[in-house]
Amino acid sequence: MQSNNDPRKNRLLAALPPAIYERWLPKLQRFDMPLGEVLYESGVQMSHVYFPTNAIVSLLYVMQDGASAEIAVVGKEGVVGVSLFMGGNSTPSRAVVQGAGGGYCMRGDELYAEFMTDTEVMQLLLRYAQALLTQMAQTAVCNRHHALEQQLCRWLLLSLDALDGNVVSMTQELIANMLGVRRGGVTDAAVKLQTAGVIRYKRGQIEVLDRPGLERLTCECYAVVKKEYERLLPPRVEDVL
Repeated sequence: MQSNNDPRKNRLLAALPPAIYERWLPKLQRFDMPLGEVLYESGVQMSHVYFPTNAIVSLLYVMQDGASAEIAVVGKEGVVGVSLFMGGNSTPSRAVVQGAGGGYCMRGDELYAEFMTDTEVMQLLLRYAQALLTQMAQTAVCNRHHALEQQLCRWLLLSLDALDGNVVSMTQELIANMLGVRRGGVTDAAVKLQTAGVIRYKRGQIEVLDRPGLERLTCECYAVVKKEYERLLPPRVEDVL
């Protein structure tokens, strides 16, 4: 079994060919990700990329009046900081840890050098970037056309995919900030899901009791995103062991 300190808990790092992985190891630094940690701010030049192993990072767009909405979730399947290898040094979004844990960081210039000189690295990271863009686009569609309880289901399922268990530690106020809605709306949606028997909510934790039921209650957006990640990225380590 792999520990959460193993870089290969991250799906992208696990997908690297052995020779490249060994070359990367000295460049990877263990990085703790406590709840609420800001990995980068909107418009600020970025210096590192982050590979979560058991943390969840939310990419948020923050408005001038302070209001925010989540545009994507990054967990152990991906990397935070795609702008650094896509040719830019900053982004209008903000990256905040929404599920405490850890991962590994790497200097942006080192990753960019790998991206530009190694075709396998380039192809892997570009496929991930395409999957991330799909999630962002689908999130925008979902927020515009689907009911709040369906959005909450989608958000919970994406969060679970980034974790090893079935409990998401998150207050309703933070969820409301992520989804860009009123806290009261999140409360109503959570009550409906709890009444349906698919979740249990208490003290800032949401325990998913019935994942298949949650998948039936969500909209098609989750399936679209999940299918694209599975199509574009190599198999997860746990799927091939």
